Amino acid sequence: MLLVRHQLYGQLPAATGYPERVFGLTFDKLLVIGIIAVFVLGPERLPYYASQLARLVKSVRQMADGAKDRMREEMGPDFDEIDWKKLDPRQYDPRRIIREALTDELTEPTVKVKPVESAYAQRQRFLREGRPAPFDAEAT
Repeated sequence: MLLVRHQLYGQLPAATGYPERVFGLTFDKLLVIGIIAVFVLGPERLPYYASQLARLVKSVRQMADGAKDRMREEMGPDFDEIDWKKLDPRQYDPRRIIREALTDELTEPTVKVKPVESAYAQRQRFLREGRPAPFDAEAT
């Protein structure tokens, strides 16, 4: 991912001086959007729409906090013990996963699995023993 960003933007993200991008928007792009908004909305309507945007951001933040509180309430004390960075999809590296899977030692299964006899083999065994084949009244 870092290599792709380097190829797209020509420099590494840490070297840009900006924090990590949010939704692909940099400070420069947000500034351009703000200037366009000033021209489109005009000075009369801009304060109203700015307050509406602030209200929207505040409500989204409250919803996120409410969802987090609800998760904490439903999961109990286990919620704080979860390593959220480990579950971050940006940490997904297929090469690492394959390397770990290949280097793991094979362990023998601890549960002994009894071999299953096929229906044909069971019927043949019953015929040899002189017993009637099993009959399921519900299956016919």
